[in-house]
Amino acid sequence: MGLIGTFLFVYEIVVFVAIIASWIQSDNIVFQLARELTEPVLRQIRRFLPAMGGLDLSPMVLLIGLQFLRIALTR
Repeated sequence: MGLIGTFLFVYEIVVFVAIIASWIQSDNIVFQLARELTEPVLRQIRRFLPAMGGLDLSPMVLLIGLQFLRIALTR
């Protein structure tokens, strides 16, 4: 998979942890770190993504983008 593919896979896991952290609202250090690592990217996606009635779809867009990027880089 290579170093970049591994990095993208780990970042996907961090995004999932950040999603769970948003549901739980905990001050756990792992959840805080996940939020800090993902929020700059999610903020950029939210600038272009229209509001969906209170649903934040930016993590899903990020995960799909990471999947496409990982597939493109491994081929």
